[in-house]
Amino acid sequence: MAHRTFLCRLILVAVFGVCSINIFTADSAPSFFLRYSKPSAHAAPHQDIFCPQSEIAEDVLVILRTGATESRQKVPVHFQTSLRCVPNFAIFSDMDEEIEGHAVEDVLGGVSEGMRREHADFELYRQLQTHGRAGIADQKVITAQSGSSKGDYMNTENLGWKLDKWKFLPMIDRAFQRMPTAKWFVFIEADTYLNWNNLLEYLHNFDASKPYYIGKHLYIQDVEFGYGGAGFALSNPAMRKVSEHRSVRVKDYEDFTASHWVGDCALGKVLEDVKVPLHRAFPHFQGDSPATLDPATTKIDRDAWCFPVVTYHHVSPAEIQELWDFEQQWFKRHDILLRHRDIFTQHIRPQISAEKAHWDNMSDQEFAAKSFSACHNICENDKECMQYAYEESNKRCLISHAFRLGYAAPEKEKGKGKEHGEITSGWMVDRVDELFLKLESKCGIRDWFSPKGGSIMHRRKR
Repeated sequence: MAHRTFLCRLILVAVFGVCSINIFTADSAPSFFLRYSKPSAHAAPHQDIFCPQSEIAEDVLVILRTGATESRQKVPVHFQTSLRCVPNFAIFSDMDEEIEGHAVEDVLGGVSEGMRREHADFELYRQLQTHGRAGIADQKVITAQSGSSKGDYMNTENLGWKLDKWKFLPMIDRAFQRMPTAKWFVFIEADTYLNWNNLLEYLHNFDASKPYYIGKHLYIQDVEFGYGGAGFALSNPAMRKVSEHRSVRVKDYEDFTASHWVGDCALGKVLEDVKVPLHRAFPHFQGDSPATLDPATTKIDRDAWCFPVVTYHHVSPAEIQELWDFEQQWFKRHDILLRHRDIFTQHIRPQISAEKAHWDNMSDQEFAAKSFSACHNICENDKECMQYAYEESNKRCLISHAFRLGYAAPEKEKGKGKEHGEITSGWMVDRVDELFLKLESKCGIRDWFSPKGGSIMHRRKR
């Protein structure tokens, strides 16, 4: 076992060492890791930032969807990060306001007057129209952390959440009116991290003259739709189809929206009706943050590790800033795409250790234990255990067979008895490194799941 551990570490030094060298040099990674080179990029004028130079950048409109209950807390960081590189963007909300000199537009005027006046979901909207921000004093901001641990669609009693679903269909019309010549319309949320460089590279693989609906797939009943939190993209022809089709069926789709609890499903229904199927963008578009994503996750026979990242969701403002800083350093030093593996090996991996105080790594299998050391032993004796966490106040040990970074321990998590400072996390670092090597061994030479990306992964021996 000791020999195997030493060998594993030696291999890791060689593997990650090459990547580390490239972080500080202009050299690209070896071809058996990353073979795709991006177009030339440039520093934005008078700014020490690195923005991609792409022939389609000016033809993309990015729409950030938010709400008055969160906009002041979550939107500003985007002006300091990825939106600095985006030539055309708009911010749609449930109240007109200005944030750091940028207009935030009420998009709900596109809902019928009767619905806005009478439907219970518009209680908060009516307060906003009458009292402005004074009408939201008692509304809790849904944080990235609570969202990732509870799930988006469990916040249905929050007034801001009820109102949010009504923005999806009218924001299609508003965005199309804003920039009718745009080739692509990309929709994200206030807690979505967008890698602008990789997005442009991804869209290059599609013919914008055709109707495309691109996103991370979810289902509600029999409707497949692109998950709004992970972001989704519509080509100009797809936008036109939605807008024209809905314009003569407003009541039908408002009734559909009223009977469902999320608006991205309503948009998916319109696109289904106009015969524009969803192009599944997993693993490029993600519904989780790097802190909560299991790097070994697999969906629809695709893993995440090997492939370029376009979005993460449930990302706090601080995490967005950290990812932007990491991305900036990456593209200043590399001429290659940024992949999930790079985030995990060079951004997440340095943050784990055998013991990390005041930290919740989202372990979930419960055992009784008298100490942190005893909790470590429980995990060590389980050959599949990757990590553990110990709660001192109730002598509880939590372990997990999956790897996650997690978060600084919240002050209190209802029903779990977790209080700030009482939880300490640890990882079986050797096993994490072995997992990363195992995931790396599955990588081939494919970059994108897209029409031009083909459907077969060509593997190479390592």
